[in-house]
Formats: sequence, C-alpha cells, structure tokens
Amino acid sequence: MIELDGLTKRYGTTVAVDRLTCTVQPGVVTGFLGPNGAGKSTTMRMMLGLDRPTAGDVRIDGEHYDRLRDPLKRIGALLEAKAVHPGRTAYNHLKVLAQSNGIPERRVPEVLDLVGLTSVAKKRPKAFSLGMGQRLGIATALLGDPKILMFDEPVNGLDPEGIHWIRNLMKYLASEGKTVFVSSHLMSEMALTADHLIVIGQGRLLADTSMRQFIRENSRSYVRVRTPEPERLRDVLAGAGLTAADSADGALEVDGAESDRVGELAAGEGLVLHELSPQQASLEEAFMRLTAGSVQYHAHGAAPAPGGHPGADGSGVPAAPAAPGAPGGPAATTAPGGPEGPAAADGHGKGA
Repeated sequence: MIELDGLTKRYGTTVAVDRLTCTVQPGVVTGFLGPNGAGKSTTMRMMLGLDRPTAGDVRIDGEHYDRLRDPLKRIGALLEAKAVHPGRTAYNHLKVLAQSNGIPERRVPEVLDLVGLTSVAKKRPKAFSLGMGQRLGIATALLGDPKILMFDEPVNGLDPEGIHWIRNLMKYLASEGKTVFVSSHLMSEMALTADHLIVIGQGRLLADTSMRQFIRENSRSYVRVRTPEPERLRDVLAGAGLTAADSADGALEVDGAESDRVGELAAGEGLVLHELSPQQASLEEAFMRLTAGSVQYHAHGAAPAPGGHPGADGSGVPAAPAAPGAPGGPAATTAPGGPEGPAAADGHGKGA
C-alpha cells in the first residue's frame, strides 16, 4: 500500500504537486493519469525518496522510503529503463543489485527468463533496443519479488506481444495481492489494464475511483436505437418519460435509459428494431473531458505549414526543446539503479 497525505512539491513559485491525498490499494492495478505537466513524475519520485516533499507525507506500507531496510524487497520501480551501468551485462546489472540488497543470485536468471531476456543476458544494455531496455527495467523492478510495484510508461517501446505480456503480468501480480501502480499516456491500453484510477491535473487530485465509475461520471451514456418507425417509437418513449434525439444517420439516441428498458417498451408496442445498443464514451474521451481545464501544453495547427512541421505555436517552425527540468522541458528523472535511484550507492549502503 502507498499512502499520500497532503503531498506537496514546490519549485520556487511553481507548485508541481498540490496537497495530494490518496491511497494506492493492493490487489488491483491502479492507473495514474494526468496531462503532461500534471505532476505525475514528481509524485512518483517523491514516493521513492528521489525528491523531498515541500509539505505532506508519503509512506510505503506505513514507512518512509529511506527507512526501508531492504527497499527492492518492498517496492520495485521502473521510472527510466535506460538508467543502467553501460559497462555491465544485463546479467551483471541485476546481479549487482541482488548482491547489494540481500537477494539470492538465483533470482537473476528467473527474472531474465520472465521478461524474455535470457538469450541476451550476457550482452550490454547499451546496445539494447528501447523495448529490450524496457524489459530489463521491468526485470529490475521484479528482482526482489516486492509487494509493491510501480511502473512509469511500462509499454513504451514494446511490440504487440510485449504489450500483451506486460498487461497480463500486471493483472497477475495484482491478483496475487500485490500493489500495482502504473502511469501511462496510452488510454486504450490503460482501459484494458487498470481496475482503479487516480487522475491528477496541475498537481491536484481530480479523481480517485474505479475505471467503470470514472467513465460513467465523466461521459455521456445513451442508448442508440434504429427502427423503420422512428416517430412512433419517439412517441412511445415520450409516454414513458424518455427523450429521444435524432442522430446524423437517422437513428435515435435515448439519454437516461437502459437498453433493456427501451427494448421492452418497443416490444410492448410491436415495434421492429434494427439496432439497440448502449453507448458509452471511451476512457480517452472521459479523460479528455475531465482534464480539459488542466492541460498545460496545447498544440495548435492540424497540418504542417509549407516547408515545415507544425510547431507549438502553429507557425510551422518547431519550438526549440526546453532544458531538462524547465517548464515544457523533459523532467530530470532518475530511476532505480541510476545515479540517484533507490538501488544506487546513495550513502544508505543499499546499492552499487
């Protein structure tokens, strides 16, 4: 379990995380969503002790991260898959982490096999593809068989088979009672993976609810129905207190009704139906609706300008990338196993 209580982080006058309070429960896959700049990476860094909160508190199974005696046995994390020593093989990268955290070496080949990297165990990760690097990062997170797992964009660079594998892996880990916390911008994949959602915008909590409830509360649901006698059906529905609106293709859209109810009303009047289907927005549509007022970075222009690509200002000239850590620039993140990661030699004697 991960508990956040009024968690706040300020950088000068900028509030990156604003009094965030929520609990990541075991036994379910919890999706962590928010627009770019919402504070997701900063929040995850504070969970792992990589960034100090300005105010508030975050605890891992009731303890602060820096008080955990065997961190990799308590929480495994993937924040940046490429944060590995370039001179070590994949096997030795995991072996060093295992030795420094009191994990039996036999666990190394187990996790390499689990993520599908056995055949490249003796190769150096600097030559790995993005997808292979992701798999090694996932192996690192799984190394200590922790009760809590945290993944930031885990499907990044994976092929379809890899995406299917990590999706099922996360569901399996949750079914074993583990806490699984995953951040992603891929809404279609999150819709297939997460049971619960925590959504933030501009550092503030926007939603903490089940996937089903989130979509229901942040989208329009209606029943779509087609019949050769639309006016007659409209009258029948109106008699039952239901309003039907015309759609562009001639079907009727009935708000505030269940499809069973609409079908029963039509059957009671002997009406023929060619279509009767409940309609609900996708997770992406519900997310866009909820976070519309929290989006920090907007792109303008639907197509490239002549001789260029659409820039951030729609001028056709790409904007120069901002420096790491600057507004609009890439976050200066560090991952487990990196120079400042929880498995690094940071003075706690817990890494290599």
